[in-house]
Amino acid sequence: MSVVEMWTDGACKGNPGPGGWGAYLKFGEHERDLFGGEAETTNNRMELTAVIEGLRALNRPCTVRLHVDSTYVMHGITRWLAGWQRNGWRTASKQPVKNADLWRALDAELARHEVTWIWVKGHAGDPGNERADALANRGVPPR
Repeated sequence: MSVVEMWTDGACKGNPGPGGWGAYLKFGEHERDLFGGEAETTNNRMELTAVIEGLRALNRPCTVRLHVDSTYVMHGITRWLAGWQRNGWRTASKQPVKNADLWRALDAELARHEVTWIWVKGHAGDPGNERADALANRGVPPR
């Protein structure tokens, strides 16, 4: 399988408020920038959307090294997702999982690829993360 490096980020001006998502993909010498946004959303929804849209952009199964600065996304995937599925999309405290629609969409995209999750500190100079952040901010619709 092809190895794709991917960085994703979300941005929100107010939480909730107008938000954007960005994904920067690198495959060998090829690079691709993706971004979009919503007029009324949350930062967590934009973080998830960035990952989903980045994975959806891959038109065949790939090995993906996915860099995220969101502990919400990282913990959701590595710690919480299996329990939510087992509990019928309820948290340990029996509450409905927030953003379940996006978590389900992400789970479907993950089934297509072999993903290694890499957490990076946001705004700390990682070039891929800085580019994804800039793309997410480009995606924020004007008020």
